[in-house]
Amino acid sequence: MATLAELATLRTDLSDATVDHLLRLTASWSLLADLSFSDLLLMARVDEPTNRGAMNFVVLGQMRPNNRSTLLNDDLVGTTQTSDAWPLVRLVFDSGTRVVGEVTVEKVGESVPVWCVPVRFDSKVVAVMVRLQGPLRGPASLYEQAYLSIFERLCSMVGDATFPFREDDVAGPGMPRVGDGIILLDGLGEVEFATPNATNALHRLGIYASAEGRTLRAMGLRVRVVERSLEFGIPAMEEVDRGQDVAILFHCVPLFDHGVVTGVVVLVRDVSDLRQLNRVVLNREAAVREVHHRVKNNLQTISSLLRLQARRSDEIETRTALQEAERRVRSIAVVHEVLSREPGEEVVFDEIVRSLVLLVEDTVLALHPVEIVVNGELGVLSTDLATPLAVALAELLTNAVEHAFVGFGGALNEHVGVVTLNLVQEEGYAIAEIRDNGRGLRPDFSLEVPTSLGLSIVRDLVRTQLNGTITMKSMSYAEGGGTLVRVVVPTSVRD
Repeated sequence: MATLAELATLRTDLSDATVDHLLRLTASWSLLADLSFSDLLLMARVDEPTNRGAMNFVVLGQMRPNNRSTLLNDDLVGTTQTSDAWPLVRLVFDSGTRVVGEVTVEKVGESVPVWCVPVRFDSKVVAVMVRLQGPLRGPASLYEQAYLSIFERLCSMVGDATFPFREDDVAGPGMPRVGDGIILLDGLGEVEFATPNATNALHRLGIYASAEGRTLRAMGLRVRVVERSLEFGIPAMEEVDRGQDVAILFHCVPLFDHGVVTGVVVLVRDVSDLRQLNRVVLNREAAVREVHHRVKNNLQTISSLLRLQARRSDEIETRTALQEAERRVRSIAVVHEVLSREPGEEVVFDEIVRSLVLLVEDTVLALHPVEIVVNGELGVLSTDLATPLAVALAELLTNAVEHAFVGFGGALNEHVGVVTLNLVQEEGYAIAEIRDNGRGLRPDFSLEVPTSLGLSIVRDLVRTQLNGTITMKSMSYAEGGGTLVRVVVPTSVRD
């Protein structure tokens, strides 16, 4: 289905600024649908040739009420309506005033009471908002009468181009709706009426006195957004807390009459349960973050112990083995360090890669200059994938820096080694390629019979724990020489 902007561009001659105004209206008009207990349609004139005297309209938007069954089961957005079927809509375009009457709607099959409200922008009627009124359940109650009165005042604002507001939407997902509770204030901020749900919300805040005829401040409740809406005439939202157990959301919608603020509609929602849930989630995240932080600290302690033990050893082989073990522990700690900042089931692996490169550069003692270059990125990976992959990449980078250039070309001091790490994620796989410009592999090299513990660890991690593949090969002179290691692992669980 085409969007309002697309329909307006294809079917009408409305300017971009006008379309933006209509988009703001449709972003906020769920409030109007609920206040009027009615379906709403937004129609604009079609910019295309018609028979002489005829006029066609395109339906740019449709809104159903949240508190009453809809009259229109079908979606009319994008359909063309004729002036013969909607004579009152044409009358609004011709007269520029609100028209009230009845229209026989094809999809309903009977006459329906309608309001046709001019939508004015830049002193011109650019569209018509049609209210299709459903049958009321008996005589209108006092609250229904109040709702309809507010709706009529907002319709006047639509006709004066003072609604919708430029500052913000006043309705939509996540915002209070009419059924949550309404407090109507006059131009002095005094309460004209409050619905039962709104009264209950005030009770939750400790306000038990009768609200009618008094300001919220006089009742001991300071809501800054009410004062802001009355003084400046702009919509605003504020959450008022009472201790840690009660949170009430106030959303103020100012009412205008010829440019003067004559009142404020305050939509009220009790969000106490939601805030408590948020606190539970935040506490859980804090606990998970603390766990990762402690794991990181424990791993760093183990790393320090291994490093101290390596310094005390007189055997070169023992010292080397302890240093390698210490580096592997630190590479695992890197992952937990990132998770301690942003806990969750996924992690931005590129942050881990940067830390791994620094780790290799700090811990590897090469006898010749070596530069590590990283190209591309793997983006977000699951934590189950990130930890073993980080260990494998740290091992492969270390192996390339330490061994790829030993005895290369007989000119160790003049040869600058380059180790390139290429990363890419495509079609559900994370691909890492480690390329060096060193001496290459021995002719009898086989990954199935690795000559070092590090390669054995990498092979087993990739094939067993990551369910991936790893290949190593020497590159020809024409290809630039050196060694290419390619690791491919699935980013999700596969059968």
